[in-house]
Amino acid sequence: MMQRDNEKIMEILRRVCDPEIPVLTIQDMGILRMVDIHPDGNVEVVITPTYSGCPAMHAIEKEIISTLQQEGFQNVKVTEQLSPPWTTDWMTDEGRLKLEAYGIAPPPKGTPDKRQILFGKAPVVRCPHCKSTNTAMISQFGSTACKALYKCHDCLEPFDYFKCI
Repeated sequence: MMQRDNEKIMEILRRVCDPEIPVLTIQDMGILRMVDIHPDGNVEVVITPTYSGCPAMHAIEKEIISTLQQEGFQNVKVTEQLSPPWTTDWMTDEGRLKLEAYGIAPPPKGTPDKRQILFGKAPVVRCPHCKSTNTAMISQFGSTACKALYKCHDCLEPFDYFKCI
C-alpha cells in the first residue's frame, strides 16, 4: 500500500512547476529528490535547492504542500537537502527541451567545468531562437541569478542562458 501511495505522490508532484520558469516541473529541474511516507502516515518530500538562498524554494515548498493536501495527503513536510548540492546535470532531457522552446538556452549536459561562467570564460551557447552559436554573453546575470544574459549576433535577439552549476 505504501509503495502505491509513494508512486501516487510522485505522480502528483510531477505537476508542480518552478515559479520562475513555469514550463518546468520540479522533476524537470531535478530538485525533487524523494518522497518518504512515515509509519504514522506523514509524508515527507525531499527537495534540493538549485542554489543556496534561491527565492523560489519557499514558493515551491508551499505549492508541494498545497498540491498534496488537495489530493488528500494532509500531513506533509518538505525538507531541503543541501548535500549533495544540486547541479544542472540533474535536469531531465525533457526539461532541457522545454527550456529551449520557452526561449532560454539550456545548459549542456555533463559539462566538465561548472565554474567556467563564473570566471569570465563564457561558454559557447546556442541561441534558442535561431539555433546559431554566434552568440556572446552580455551579463553574467540575466532575469534571475541562475541565468546569464546573452545576445545572438545572427538574429540579434537577447536571451537567457541557464548557467551550469
